[in-house]
Amino acid sequence: MLRFLVLLCIFSTVLPLWNLEKCVAAEDLITCSGIVPTRHRNDKISITDFGGVGDGKTLNTKAFREAIYRIQHLRRRGGTLLYVPPGVYLTETFNLTSQMTLYLARGAVIKASQDTQNWPLIAPLPSYGRGRELPGGRYMSFIHGYGLRDVVITGENGTIDGQGDVWWNMWRQRTLQFTRPSLIEFMNSREIIISNVIFRNSPFWNIHPVYCSNVVIRYVTILAPADSPNTDGIDPDSSSNVCIEDSYIATGDDLVAVKSGWDEYGIAYGRPSSGITIRRITGSSPFSGIAIGSETSGGVENVLVEHISLFNTGVGIHVKTNIGRGGLIRNITVSNVYIEKARKGIKIAGDVGGHPDERYDPNALPVVKDVTITNVWGVKVLQAGLIKGLKNSPFTGICLSDINLHGDTQEKRSPPPWSCSDVSGAAHQVSPWPCSELSPSVPSNSCSSHF
Repeated sequence: MLRFLVLLCIFSTVLPLWNLEKCVAAEDLITCSGIVPTRHRNDKISITDFGGVGDGKTLNTKAFREAIYRIQHLRRRGGTLLYVPPGVYLTETFNLTSQMTLYLARGAVIKASQDTQNWPLIAPLPSYGRGRELPGGRYMSFIHGYGLRDVVITGENGTIDGQGDVWWNMWRQRTLQFTRPSLIEFMNSREIIISNVIFRNSPFWNIHPVYCSNVVIRYVTILAPADSPNTDGIDPDSSSNVCIEDSYIATGDDLVAVKSGWDEYGIAYGRPSSGITIRRITGSSPFSGIAIGSETSGGVENVLVEHISLFNTGVGIHVKTNIGRGGLIRNITVSNVYIEKARKGIKIAGDVGGHPDERYDPNALPVVKDVTITNVWGVKVLQAGLIKGLKNSPFTGICLSDINLHGDTQEKRSPPPWSCSDVSGAAHQVSPWPCSELSPSVPSNSCSSHF
């Protein structure tokens, strides 16, 4: 019965999110959202108090910046809620401040200006050493937060629209000068809640908490065309205690990707991602459903992924890293996943992703260990799995159980069901049967406690 209710709530994510919230609340499903307490703001102001006009044409940059300046400098006990009423509010970038709630009413749209000439530049992330796409700095995210505490972005399923097509076209035409902006980015911040908001058409990654702790992202919808480049849904990056739940994501790149820095820069910065929960996510992507990496140089550990439904996806579950990354990936647990129509069901590979420059260390080998994947069901999956470790750093403790990944009967040129190299672990009740490197006997190996 519980499994039925979980599946019911997963599929309800394609419906209005208030239905999902009722479903989750009614059945009292497991949640990690309590890591950040819910805030009640007694002080409330409206963007219209500062001259905001929701006609879709008026530029509201001054209104947003003045409203947030008022919150920052006229501090009220318990913080302040900034209300955005129904309407379309065109604006350039703006920074949030601590102890505030950005609240979007139903029918409210905050829309990014497409005037890229006035877009601010900021320094590259120290764990990346340069912009993710190009050397040098990067464009600031549309809505940005640095060094903040106690910030909420929520509402009644209002929309934050990045109008990213102008950026996508620059990327395609190779006219970008710097790395494109994310839609939302929090840096060095804590106690963040993002919920009940629709995110559309991000120029680059959608939601990017980096060097953050205690982050809840819940009841969100993230949408971008399938051919939009690098529009990852949610990318927790060198962050800890992150809860991602009950959301629908359909974008042009990975739906959720856990990261921790890039090659020698991520190794030097040395901040892992840890304590990440990803639960009850539904969506589609031409790339990965749930990914670890490929930028994992600071390490990724203690990740729980469960109750995931993926459709029309490149790779269902993808752990990806590369020579030069270094970093330790361990204690990754994935369970209760449904995949329908994918190129690969499961991929764990050590040859994915490029390098920021030629200074990476080819002897900096990643370590991948203790990855457990259980209770996966897939249909129309072209290849069940690929596990490709590194010759000088084999992947160990790869545990697969209760997995059924069925091919597409109409596909005439299917690859072998599984392909494996430089890996050890075990498999139990996996169909089609995986590679010989994964032992069917488990009494004394590292997988015995999982079967």
